[in-house]
Amino acid sequence: MRVALGVSGGIAAYKAAELVRRLQQDRLEVQVVMTRSAQQFITPLTFAALSGRKVITEMFAEPGQAPANIDSAIEHIAVAQSIDLLVIAPATAHTIARLANGIADDFLSTLYLATKVPVIVAPAMNVNMWEHPATQENLEKLRTRGVHVVEPDEGYLACGMTGAGRLAGVESIARKICELLGIRHDFEGETVLVTAGPTCEDVDPVRFLTNRSSGKMGYAIADAAARRGARVILVSGPVHLDPPAGVERVSVRTTEEMHRAVLDRAAACTVIIKAAAVADYRPVAAQP
Repeated sequence: MRVALGVSGGIAAYKAAELVRRLQQDRLEVQVVMTRSAQQFITPLTFAALSGRKVITEMFAEPGQAPANIDSAIEHIAVAQSIDLLVIAPATAHTIARLANGIADDFLSTLYLATKVPVIVAPAMNVNMWEHPATQENLEKLRTRGVHVVEPDEGYLACGMTGAGRLAGVESIARKICELLGIRHDFEGETVLVTAGPTCEDVDPVRFLTNRSSGKMGYAIADAAARRGARVILVSGPVHLDPPAGVERVSVRTTEEMHRAVLDRAAACTVIIKAAAVADYRPVAAQP
């Protein structure tokens, strides 16, 4: 799943870097979008290094540079259609006002208007700005449009005042993201073994018996179990698939190899799911 993280220009912008790492723990791809003001507090390079993706900072290409393709020419539409959720953290009073009033004057505000996925806003600002009727009216507008607001915490603020306005904790924001994306962690503490793909039984040095199993079902099961917090062991026959992130793959070829790999690890597993397409027959002895 892919999340767009909008970072606007407040002192809490540095906390968005921690949010990127936290979302990666849930195996989410994070595309960071920064406003110009956000870049005064933290550099795009920081987010690029953490996310492994180019950070979007401008609506248009640099002067004199033509777009590489149609997607880059209308990138806000391409991003809007490729994400599963948009979260803006921190969201300043200025950014909230632009969203509430439909002002699309940079990439982030335009992305908000262009996307149809769930949107989360995590405000962060001075307590007086937070309590101002204009800010509260703008937030109420967003709520009536279906935007999810993660309320700020109370405490000592960067401006020296005390009160509401501190960016909600990273865990609180991540929990809301996982809730909207349907991500659960109910497999934490479990060790899941999944078998996948075909097995091959040699007839002679050239020919062998097998089937056309792609392994996709087993790999999808392994990925789902890992997303839900399990330690996953994937015993896989020969397939043309990359193992899901964080999954331990044990590569085998024959039925006997798969059988042995499963038995060697079964005692340490709490769940075993057999999705492999094991060969129905094998020669008594392969011809030399």
